[in-house]
Amino acid sequence: MGEITGKQVFAVTASAFAVIIGVNLVMAYKAVSTFPGLEVKNSYVASQEFDRKRKAQEALGWTVAPSYEGGELAIAVTGPEGRPALVEGFAAMVGRTTERQHDVSPEFTYDGSRFVAPLELARGRWEIRVTAQAVDGTPFEQRLILTVKG
Repeated sequence: MGEITGKQVFAVTASAFAVIIGVNLVMAYKAVSTFPGLEVKNSYVASQEFDRKRKAQEALGWTVAPSYEGGELAIAVTGPEGRPALVEGFAAMVGRTTERQHDVSPEFTYDGSRFVAPLELARGRWEIRVTAQAVDGTPFEQRLILTVKG
């Protein structure tokens, strides 16, 4: 084996730093390009509305539970007594928690006890943003997390 020269040490060190910097640049690009952006345009106005909306939603006493099986997404909305709640204007957006390119808004139908929609979901963690309205006009919004296994 020959003697290690200064040029060889420089080449190895420069190569190691080039790999580190390259990986950092790729990760920074991925972080910025997949960021969904702002949640609200004016955070001060949103904070003023938050408590009022939360109290109105809590007064409804609704419980929202998603389930997924066999290519069908089902969302049950129950009232305080455990029976299906009277819901108007039900809609939901389904997407990944980290990026918005897979977001879909399926067409739900009511089967008498829950809202169902045919939807193919890949394995992993999904975010469901439910929006609805009570019969008395109270708006309802909730984010749910659904984990699809297998």
